[in-house]
Amino acid sequence: MTHTLAPLALVVSLGLAATSAVRFDGTEPDDVRKYKVETLPSLGGTSSRGNGINNWGLVAGFSNLTDNKARRATIWLDGRAHPLDTLGGTNSSVAWSGQSNRPLVVGIAQTPDPQTRKDGWSCRNFFPAPDNMKYLCLGFVWEWGQMTRLPTLGGDNGFAASANNRRQVVGWAENTVLDSTCAGVPQPQFRAVLWDLNTDQTHELLPFDVDSTSAATAINNRGQVVGISGDCDQSVGRHSARHAVMWEEGDVKDLGNVGGNTWNTPTAINQRGDIVVGFASSPGDDPDAPKLRAFAWTTRKNFCTKLPGTDICDLGTLDPNGTAQAWGLNERGQIVGTSCPPSGGCKAFLWEKGVMYDLNEGRGNFPHRLENAMDINNRGQITGRAVTAGGEGLGIVATPRGR
Repeated sequence: MTHTLAPLALVVSLGLAATSAVRFDGTEPDDVRKYKVETLPSLGGTSSRGNGINNWGLVAGFSNLTDNKARRATIWLDGRAHPLDTLGGTNSSVAWSGQSNRPLVVGIAQTPDPQTRKDGWSCRNFFPAPDNMKYLCLGFVWEWGQMTRLPTLGGDNGFAASANNRRQVVGWAENTVLDSTCAGVPQPQFRAVLWDLNTDQTHELLPFDVDSTSAATAINNRGQVVGISGDCDQSVGRHSARHAVMWEEGDVKDLGNVGGNTWNTPTAINQRGDIVVGFASSPGDDPDAPKLRAFAWTTRKNFCTKLPGTDICDLGTLDPNGTAQAWGLNERGQIVGTSCPPSGGCKAFLWEKGVMYDLNEGRGNFPHRLENAMDINNRGQITGRAVTAGGEGLGIVATPRGR
């Protein structure tokens, strides 16, 4: 099934909002940050989010339909929302931040075929009820107005998370091996995948060491891939992410962690391949209730304060005893994500030069709480979600106005 959209005008006019950021310790920085923030139009429902923004300002994410029982992958440009189709089922979404600077978007979509996996597969957490576990889910590529499904490794389900400018796409897919490390009963194993759209080849990326499963979450233009490795588990986080890993030239290496052994999840990698960001569990965490920490892995000496004996930095949180997840990274070394207090609403953050900033402290006249910052491009534009007092989730874009 395909979906046609008018050819992309690669320069988008997403007019944006004003703000001045404040240091997380409450003091105002010397270089006051100012943003212009704008909400992105929805498809009629009460939950939308921008998950990726490329250097042209094209935003990709999702928006719920009017009844909030279905979701569509959505592209925003020229101030308008352009819904993409499904693969015949109820839902589709651009679920991760890794979009290329080409007119190419990747995501996940349901087919009309009934779901065979007892745990509902990885897509279940990215779609609304009641059909979030009803149908098979596959990765898709949307390019020049056409949606194409991506092949699996022989199994029923797949997931596309990121693409680079070389038309390489990464994600994960089921094979036909029944894996005893799956939660509950043995179910089909899944492995990280690189799909090369230029050669129509599907490459399996093997897990680390003796792990049984893997999943790829981001790729840069050098072809360096990051992701997770671990057990089959429940196909979403937990022990599936025992190791945060990088694949390069056929080899896989463990990037390390902040002391926990679950939820070690890279989310973005820069083009030089010397910075990776993501989130991970804290030491001793209950995997079903983790106190997540935002991290950066880097080979740079003075980028951040590394934990002893590692190349990993704990980026901190906005609130004492809170949690944080890093989601996006640009070539200037700016990192964005979400930080949540022990109770109350989560807040979008910008991390730069060792300091984590609460973007809400600089939202100016913008009336809604900035909950998520999911991605940042090289111009410093940020996309994510704001939440209204009534609980509606609004996709947003924030553009820096200067310093």
